[in-house]
Amino acid sequence: MARSRSQSAPRMTRDATRLVALAQALNRSGSRVEDVFWENQLGDSIPKLLKAGQDAPLEAALDHLAQTDVGAYEVLIEQAETLSESMKIDKNGVRYDVLLVVAPIVAWTRYAIPTGPISASAQQALLAQLHGHVLSSKARSALMPVLVSVDQMPRTFSETWQWLQRLGSQALGAETTKPTLNTEVETANMLADTRYIVGAAAVPEGEPIFRWQENLGDADASRDACLAQWAAQAQPTLAGLLPGCGFESLLPDAYYVSNREADRQVRPLSLRAAVSWLEGAVNLEASQLRAVVAGCGEGRVDEYRIGFTARSSNDVYYGCVWPLYGREEDLISDEGQPDVVDEIAALLKEYGVSDVRRIPGVLPPEYCEDCGAPYFPNPLGELVHAELPEDAEAAPAHFH
Repeated sequence: MARSRSQSAPRMTRDATRLVALAQALNRSGSRVEDVFWENQLGDSIPKLLKAGQDAPLEAALDHLAQTDVGAYEVLIEQAETLSESMKIDKNGVRYDVLLVVAPIVAWTRYAIPTGPISASAQQALLAQLHGHVLSSKARSALMPVLVSVDQMPRTFSETWQWLQRLGSQALGAETTKPTLNTEVETANMLADTRYIVGAAAVPEGEPIFRWQENLGDADASRDACLAQWAAQAQPTLAGLLPGCGFESLLPDAYYVSNREADRQVRPLSLRAAVSWLEGAVNLEASQLRAVVAGCGEGRVDEYRIGFTARSSNDVYYGCVWPLYGREEDLISDEGQPDVVDEIAALLKEYGVSDVRRIPGVLPPEYCEDCGAPYFPNPLGELVHAELPEDAEAAPAHFH
């Protein structure tokens, strides 16, 4: 899940300047001994800011390093993620390692993908499956009692830290305030999207958190085996939370790595769901649809936008966004690397859409000023608002 960036460059305060210096020092360290020294310095500085809800110095330092020192930027963002998704908590004289964990479910449907409360019985079933197939034998855990959408997830490192602190304390038996969901943006009504089961796991300091750590070399406890067992055993409970949806369970793991994997996995499913839905909404077979692919970004391709039209029309009926993550942004222009558009085209042809057109160049990522929806390319190379024909089926509705 991409980190939200500030609209204007934050001011470089004393705290921000110190974070820049520490990140650059750690990036240039020549030994593990020196690494530990600088990591401890960052481990003191960053949590103080997160606990106080002060993201501005961290954001300012990251923005500065993104423009001036990419290596130090990667070091600082790794530390910020680590220190907002994990902490140590002392309880009754014992120190615990606590980790914020998410179990992503990539779902697709012709209806609306649900969010909302998880019943007590469903929580108990999910906790039983997590402890049976994913977490170590010494782990203690707590779940957020809500199936969460990406729009409800934390927007800042300090919000992530607050979720960790509250759920981690709950896992260790403390009565804490429930984490607050973001409600500023209404959950988007997408045909394919990710939902998250969010929790925290706590173990005595230095003990393994996951089953694959505890049973190294055991094929039945490998990551792949744990995923297979979790997906199979949690399936009935998840199906009850996601009526009318097809879904794929991803491996429960640490907060940031799980979010990024879910972001990647949902991309091809969004194309498949779009084609399937359009066949019913506009009464056209997949072979009668056309897909138009354009790279969008500020000077470089940050995402691809795919507009769907009828083969006999330039009107865009629906669109999908294919964001690029991490190294993908650099690889798309490297000679010898597979083209992302070729991957998109191959998937669309697999789903029955054989007419795929590519718009050359990089287009600005335009959005509707009224509703905020992204514009999608038509065959003329213009970014336009996606609009269904008047006689088409309405947008995805809730399953009943």
